[in-house]
Amino acid sequence: MESQVRGGTRWKRFALVMVPSVAATAAIGVALAQGALAASFSVSGQSFKVRADYIHGEGFSQYGAIDAGKTLDGKDTIHPVAVSAFTDARIQNMCQSVVTPNIPLLGSVTLTLTAGNSDDKQKQVTAHNLYIDVEDLGADTAVFNGLDIGVQAGSMKNPPMKGGDEKSNPYGFGQQATSVDLYGVKQTAWATTAGTFTLPGLSMKLSAGSNPCY
Repeated sequence: MESQVRGGTRWKRFALVMVPSVAATAAIGVALAQGALAASFSVSGQSFKVRADYIHGEGFSQYGAIDAGKTLDGKDTIHPVAVSAFTDARIQNMCQSVVTPNIPLLGSVTLTLTAGNSDDKQKQVTAHNLYIDVEDLGADTAVFNGLDIGVQAGSMKNPPMKGGDEKSNPYGFGQQATSVDLYGVKQTAWATTAGTFTLPGLSMKLSAGSNPCY
């Protein structure tokens, strides 16, 4: 009986963390637009991976912050992150994945979301006022236009530091660019917020085992 109770609790946890992040992003966008929610929240106990063939961003800024949340076993924790922000972004061939471990009778389960797999710009993922709390970021090539390094984080305007981000130091280090092109992107992140997030060709699937995007 004890085993069944413990297993049921873990399954509920699995159901909660497997809510598609695109739905969460849409809900956050609506709340931000209505002024009902500051763009700051407790992150889940799991990071997620994102891979993209190409990202073009108009209006780019980046600064350090701290994301607070809980581990999967409920302990308080914090995550140092670099917040990458785009006024407008276009993403080609995006893959996002999150792996939930230790599911009773299943082991690990992976949620994978893909979208924008097209050479046609009109069929690629687009986002407005996009903020990504990144733990690790790599790219085959990065091209920055109109780059300023060492900017006071709180003075950046395009885009500015997100509202409600009390864990960020407005006098800390920041950098900004008028536009950026990133090729072969791989990143691990703890949170994404956006005013608008459009995903043409959206596909979501669950698979047994650990099968991240990279």
